[in-house]
Amino acid sequence: MGKTEPQVNINSVSRISAGTLFKGEMISPADIRIDGRFEGKIYSEGKVVVGETAEIAGDVICTNVDIWGKMTGNLFVKDITSLKAGCAINGNLQVRRLIIELGATFNGNCRMITAEEYDALSKDYRQEKPLAASQQPAKEKK
Repeated sequence: MGKTEPQVNINSVSRISAGTLFKGEMISPADIRIDGRFEGKIYSEGKVVVGETAEIAGDVICTNVDIWGKMTGNLFVKDITSLKAGCAINGNLQVRRLIIELGATFNGNCRMITAEEYDALSKDYRQEKPLAASQQPAKEKK
């Protein structure tokens, strides 16, 4: 019997289209596709696809990633990292498995990790940050 690919529901993929600029932090239990510009931090429990027109400035923490575009920042990947021909990466990688096609550009350090090391590294990113004083609910006066 042949191996079957997991089915992805197209409606559960978050997408940043070409021409769109997003700044901040994105946290998703599903897959993410970026074709625009993203500045900040991405955490996905699924796959992140960085399209040919995409530019990312920040950290990406995910299960799998395919990169065709440009990225400046750190990459933490639990399983497979695939750097496609034409991509340009400036940053450090902490990944379990790495595929680099001819024509891909990578400037940085790479450290191969286990799934357990990824879980420990990504734990900090998954934890919610405490609210700033200005975001705290008002206390009732007695």
